[in-house]
Amino acid sequence: MRAFPTRRLTALLLALAALGSARADDLVVSAASSLTNAFQAVAKSYEAAHPGTHVVLNFASSDTLLRQILNGAPADVYASADQVAMDRAQSQGAIVPGTRVDFAGNQLVVIVPTGTRTHLTALADLAGPGFKRIAWGNPASVPVGRYTQRVLHDAGLSGQLAPRAVLAQNVRQCLDYVVRDEVDAGFVYATDAAIAGDKVKVALRLPTPTPITYPIAVVAHSARASEARSFIDFVRSAAGQQAMARFGFLAP
Repeated sequence: MRAFPTRRLTALLLALAALGSARADDLVVSAASSLTNAFQAVAKSYEAAHPGTHVVLNFASSDTLLRQILNGAPADVYASADQVAMDRAQSQGAIVPGTRVDFAGNQLVVIVPTGTRTHLTALADLAGPGFKRIAWGNPASVPVGRYTQRVLHDAGLSGQLAPRAVLAQNVRQCLDYVVRDEVDAGFVYATDAAIAGDKVKVALRLPTPTPITYPIAVVAHSARASEARSFIDFVRSAAGQQAMARFGFLAP
């Protein structure tokens, strides 16, 4: 599998620098990259409903965020893009027991650059000569990559497509590869494709053996556990769910 040069280290350092500058009274929410736009809107609404509260958002792949939390980075809320990452957080004592809940759903899609003329109406078409570079998240650290890996395995395409893989460090990087026409196709969430608008084209909508659900929980070392619970409650409230729906997220 090939990987394009990435800004992974730079992005991680910038994220940690931003967290390092967070004030003691800030509510720090570490959330999966695919939640970026939706959580920006949710955080704004939460701040409006809770004057004096400042929400600091930290976005990266779910596994990267968990590593940050386990290494002691400040965080009060952790929202991941799959159950695997949250299972790891729970087993390693990174979240407060009993605070884990699902709050959103999503769908896996295959996108292509808007101007492509390559035929793609079935997953097996990706094995054709027109798809030499295909982006998906690194399954070792990115939930969308794990969903993709399972779909390709069940379709019997893993071996054929592995040499064409361009592994991304998060779903938004995968989206960028397609937007910039650097790959012939990419696996992302439906919500990411919607954010890109007419810069990409959704070629396939894929069912996944395991439903794509997003869990959220209070971080174990949070100094603001009560407000972290309040933020989670807001995300799950009618107002929070309406904000999520505006960005294409499904009910959990």
